[in-house]
Amino acid sequence: GDPAPTHWRKNAFDEGEYGMGMLANRLELGCDCLGEIRYLDAVVSDTRGEPVTLENAVCLHEEDFGILWKHTNFRTGQVEVRRSRRFVISSIATVGNYEYGIFWYLYQDGTLELQIKMTGIVSTGAIAPGIAPEHGVLIAPGLYAPNHQHWFNFRLDMMVDGLDNSVYEVNTEAVPLGPGNPQGNAWVARRTLLARESEAQRLVDPLAGRYWLVTNPAVTNSLGQTVGYKLVPGENVGAFAHPDSSIARRAGFITRHLWVTRHDPAELFAAGDYPNQHPGGAGLPAYVKADRALEQTDVVLWYSVGSHHISRSEEWPVMPVSYAGFQLKPAGFFVGSPALDVPATSHNGHGGAPHCH
Repeated sequence: GDPAPTHWRKNAFDEGEYGMGMLANRLELGCDCLGEIRYLDAVVSDTRGEPVTLENAVCLHEEDFGILWKHTNFRTGQVEVRRSRRFVISSIATVGNYEYGIFWYLYQDGTLELQIKMTGIVSTGAIAPGIAPEHGVLIAPGLYAPNHQHWFNFRLDMMVDGLDNSVYEVNTEAVPLGPGNPQGNAWVARRTLLARESEAQRLVDPLAGRYWLVTNPAVTNSLGQTVGYKLVPGENVGAFAHPDSSIARRAGFITRHLWVTRHDPAELFAAGDYPNQHPGGAGLPAYVKADRALEQTDVVLWYSVGSHHISRSEEWPVMPVSYAGFQLKPAGFFVGSPALDVPATSHNGHGGAPHCH
């Protein structure tokens, strides 16, 4: 976000140019992960194409996550409450001055959550005393942090009860005043089929409660509903780079939050196979030019997450974690809550009769 000569070129593709796999941390018990831990090593290739084993690159563990569900019967005073435990799959990479944590959370209600954790040391520039930076924030005497954004894209190869899936955009709309809404309180959730790739290039809209639903029209639950999972946006933002800028051309995926393509095993990277010196137009903008049909077929969702960073003095010298991400939630996939069979919490978590105090 800073046009200064020393900053405008800072448009790194952390994955495509550096490789977040190669830069993954060795995770440590008691620091990066707590509790009963299992680790996975990662095998990556070095600059000569030789295999390199990174020990403890991925951490697997469970953790308490507060209340899963609760209800108090006000007539009898009986209370039922269940604690939530989520399964965590995590990895952290150090790319220059920044740390990026990629955390997948699997919940007992069928929700899958992706959370990005950003920390490390913010990129900085020198500034003369008494000058207020126009394109950044003063974080220490003579030092400012330029405005910037972090963009991530996640390729979600969906298979909701089979391969033949369809994707709908769901928006909430107020019903106009009239016979169908005499009190002015009615609203509806309207589904729109994204039938082709040209129609499936979408932006988030929190004011409309927008989400995207992946269904299998050939499979229904006992209520007659098509089974589905919905993609629910988390924190997000628009891209402020001009469409003609180098970064907008080379990272065309940032111009839309959701892209949907028909599955092609050769299409793996949102910015294309070789982003390092590519002038632009590769990746998703090229994939969707085919304008393939998307109804009842093998679909891939590509979700772009933008993290908007206007720094604060409290983020110097080491930045507290900033979060971004999204959720995949069951929508008609189960009939009833899949969390009903979670047992009541035992005393101190060590067996015995259920007890809270």
